[in-house]
Amino acid sequence: MTVAEGRLSVMAPANLVPGPKQGEWTYEAYAAIPEDGHRYEVVNGVLYMAPSPTWGHQSIALEIAACLRECVQKVGRGKVAIAPLDVELSSKNVVQPDVLVVLNEHLDRITNSRVIGAPDLVVEVVSPSTARHDLSEKLSTYARAGVPEYWIVTPGSKTLELLVLDKGSYSSLGLFFGDAVLPSQIVPDISTKVEQFFI
Repeated sequence: MTVAEGRLSVMAPANLVPGPKQGEWTYEAYAAIPEDGHRYEVVNGVLYMAPSPTWGHQSIALEIAACLRECVQKVGRGKVAIAPLDVELSSKNVVQPDVLVVLNEHLDRITNSRVIGAPDLVVEVVSPSTARHDLSEKLSTYARAGVPEYWIVTPGSKTLELLVLDKGSYSSLGLFFGDAVLPSQIVPDISTKVEQFFI
């Protein structure tokens, strides 16, 4: 934690939380953590504590969710949700994407407490405190779970990289910014310009 802010400054293993050894955390152990005001995720059985998002981070996530809601939910193609919402990709992988989309053919993955299985699209708004985690551990976890499309949003450069799953690993369709429109395979009719996510 930073002394000045009194809060966690980077995504870090939560080694002091009582429970299983690191590498052995499951959804059941994660769900049993008493509410303590912190955000947690489990990746490869390791419990991580996440820093609280900033105003800018939340503003961008909200704009993206609003856009996806118009293109997916309002036209009856699926559901859109924002963090915090647990996504159990497997017993040892429980994440909270900033924004996620579940299309109609996979609505059975949505339960009252969490999504069980891969969403069709996940969005992560990265920051210096979460970039390494989002671009390495979570990226490989999303690929193994079979998430078809992953958007990585970088506020500092006002860019969005669109990754699609191809034979078990992600391929980039490009880094988009300004007045570019995303060539999404999950939301093919999206017409919002990338710059509008950063207003």
